[in-house]
Amino acid sequence: MGQEEFVFLLIGLKWTVLLSAVGFVCGGVAGLGVALARASGIPLLERLTAGYIAVFQGTPLLMQLFVVYYGLALVGLMLDAWVAVAIGLTLHASAYLGEIWRGSIEAVPRGQTEAAKALSLRYLSRMKDVILPQALRISLPATIGFLVQLIKGTSLASIVGFTELTRAGNIISNQIFQPLTVFGVVGILYFLMCCPLTILGARLERRFAASAR
Repeated sequence: MGQEEFVFLLIGLKWTVLLSAVGFVCGGVAGLGVALARASGIPLLERLTAGYIAVFQGTPLLMQLFVVYYGLALVGLMLDAWVAVAIGLTLHASAYLGEIWRGSIEAVPRGQTEAAKALSLRYLSRMKDVILPQALRISLPATIGFLVQLIKGTSLASIVGFTELTRAGNIISNQIFQPLTVFGVVGILYFLMCCPLTILGARLERRFAASAR
C-alpha cells in the first residue's frame, strides 16, 4: 500500500470523525430532550419517548440507515448520502443517550429534587441548576462508551454508498488486492480513535466509584 492509498484512507478517516461528531452532538441535543421527557412525570410524554427508545434500541443501526436513505426516497424525499447517514446516526444516538441520561437523572439522590422544590425552583431551574450537572457527571463513563460504539457504527454508512474509513479501505483493497494490509491499517486507525476514549471512560468510572465510597 502506497502513499496515495494511505491518503485516501485518511480522507475516509476525516469523514468518519465528522459523522461521529455530527451524530454525537445532534443526537446529544435531541437525547437531552428525550431524557427530560422520560423523567418529566407526564405519562403521555414518558410513554411516547419510551416507545421511541424501544424502536431505536430494538432495531439494528444498519436497518435504520437503510430506512432513512432508501425508505424516504420511496416517498419522494431524496437525501444526499451524507445527510441521510447524519440523520440516521442522530436518531440512533438520541435514543441511546436519552436513556443513558434518563438513568443518570434518576440516579441523582431524590433529596436534591426535594431541596430544590423547597427553594421554590421551577422545573427548568431545578434541572438546569441542580439535577443535570450531577446527572452529567454520573453519565460521563456511559456516554463516552456510547461515543466509542458510535464511531465504530459509522462503518455501516457504506450501505448507502458513503465513503468513510471502512468503505475507503474496501475500495483500496479491491484495487491493490492486499486486504490484510489495508484492513490492518484501517483497524489501527479505528483503534487510535477509540482506545483513548475507552481508557478515559474507564478512568472516570473508577474515579466516580472511589468518590462515591
